[in-house]
Amino acid sequence: MFVIEEELKKLPAKPGVYIMHDEHDNIIYVGKAISLKNRVRQYFQSSRNHTEKIRQMVKNVSYFEYIITDSELEALVLECNLIKEHRPKYNTMLKDDKTYPYIKVTVYEDFPRVLFSRDMKKDKSKYFGPYTSATAVKDTIELLRKIYKIRTCSRCLPRDIGKDRPCLNYHIKQCAAPCQGYISKEEYCENINKALEFLNGNYSGVISSLKCKMEEAAGKLEFEEAAGYRDLLASVQAVAQKQKITNSDMKDKDVIAAAIEGNTCVIQAFFIREGRLIGRDKYNMELAATDTRQEVITDFIKQFYGGMPFVPRQIMVQEELPEAAILEEWLTKKRGSRVEIVAPKKGQKEKLVELAQKNAEMVLAQDIDKLQREKRRTTGAVKEIEELLGIESAYRMEAYDISNISGAQSVGSMVVYQDGRPKRNDYRKFRIKTVVGPNDYASMEEVLTRRFTHEGDASFDVVPDLIMMDGGRGQVNVCLGVLEKLGLDIKVCGMVKDDNHRTRGLYYNNVEIPISRDSEAFRLITRIQDEAHRFAIEYHRNLRSANQVRSVLDDIEGIGPARRKALLHHFKDVEHIKEASQEELAAVDGMNAKAADSVYAFFHKQ
Repeated sequence: MFVIEEELKKLPAKPGVYIMHDEHDNIIYVGKAISLKNRVRQYFQSSRNHTEKIRQMVKNVSYFEYIITDSELEALVLECNLIKEHRPKYNTMLKDDKTYPYIKVTVYEDFPRVLFSRDMKKDKSKYFGPYTSATAVKDTIELLRKIYKIRTCSRCLPRDIGKDRPCLNYHIKQCAAPCQGYISKEEYCENINKALEFLNGNYSGVISSLKCKMEEAAGKLEFEEAAGYRDLLASVQAVAQKQKITNSDMKDKDVIAAAIEGNTCVIQAFFIREGRLIGRDKYNMELAATDTRQEVITDFIKQFYGGMPFVPRQIMVQEELPEAAILEEWLTKKRGSRVEIVAPKKGQKEKLVELAQKNAEMVLAQDIDKLQREKRRTTGAVKEIEELLGIESAYRMEAYDISNISGAQSVGSMVVYQDGRPKRNDYRKFRIKTVVGPNDYASMEEVLTRRFTHEGDASFDVVPDLIMMDGGRGQVNVCLGVLEKLGLDIKVCGMVKDDNHRTRGLYYNNVEIPISRDSEAFRLITRIQDEAHRFAIEYHRNLRSANQVRSVLDDIEGIGPARRKALLHHFKDVEHIKEASQEELAAVDGMNAKAADSVYAFFHKQ
């Protein structure tokens, strides 16, 4: 048994990472420390100086573990990796998990290419970015290929020169066909150098060249060609217009500012490359109301740059960060050259940070209603369900449904909602193995038994706070019977529908609880019920498409395709076959007394 007071005495006075777990073994908080002994003990001392978030977290800690590292820097790297992997409930979390596009020029090749990339690798290529718009990157690459006739193929040149015919790009005058030797290596590389100048922000050369070519073509009355140059010129000018000078020192830098209201936070980031603002983006952070701006920005830097292949030379923030020195050391190691975190107090840099802050505040004002609506429909709705049922937690809810057509190919579905949101990685589908015929109760009993006896699925080790059955008393009793047999104590309710198949209420503890149709709880229950039904139907449909002629009659011994067809032709559907007597079954063409007994026994067995 884990006794927190005893384990605190064993903590080493060394740097490392500590990991807090709740009673369900979930990781709820990850932190780093210069001295594990001092830092972890602070959590379990007087709570007078703790923030509300820390007090709530400590209440839920069942046990903790730790990993010793050689330095605070190693602890920081490990902390970032663990937070990204486990996304603990009480860590301030970056909600957006984006990858950004780059323009990659394969300068190490004899005949380089200009490519779109989501990764920045150490492969001797030259990278430009990251950019915030994948569409803009693709448009720029296409523009460069058209202007400078750059190849798009993956042929190994010069080895493969002349081995195959030129592609369509050559025939539409968008490639100089180095694969055929129609352009020398020197001339091709000259075009690549011009493309590199363009990507570095030098547009004047290409604008002058395109104007000259357009005027020359117009002078020769080659108006179609002139129109092509005109369109290219307009594209270049559009790109140039977006790349506005923001700083004269030409450094790569990011500008980060936060706007906070209650537990809602928006981070605004400006990306400046070679002195030009190439894009901006906003990020939402999950935080406690007592988190400071310094803590939020520190956590953002850890999570954002922990997943980014590119780190700029300078990061500008609103105010000094207590962990700036260790963050700089980590980022410097990641970049391979000096990185500094600064909080400018005057001049153009301060104005840039102010601009980012104003943008963050504007976005927060626009988003706060949307964020609050999302919170109401998820965590707010869960809270309403907890109050309706009088239970402590409905954090993890599992819902089940059965789907079949007259008992053929019965399947079960399990959908999972965590904190009011679908957790699709934990969805499971079951093909009914032990039940023959249309018996939803028996099928549900099999599904629940398989789910709670694990069947080798590690994710089944997580026990739900609430099971929601698609139906009323019958389905709830089936579930309670399975749980009792397995010795499990889990809350179970039924999602009851009216005669029009619309959600009406919850069946819990032998009482039907009505729900207001205007409540968020009602909407969430409806979504869960519909999702369980959709998931089951989708699986059943996939099985049917794999075996379109399948029928419940195929499960009856002695009934093959000919007799199945004769029975359906005579009785029209399975329900009438089920109601028929043995004499009526035997009277069907192709049937005999033995086959009739087999069909009758199948539908009337006890």
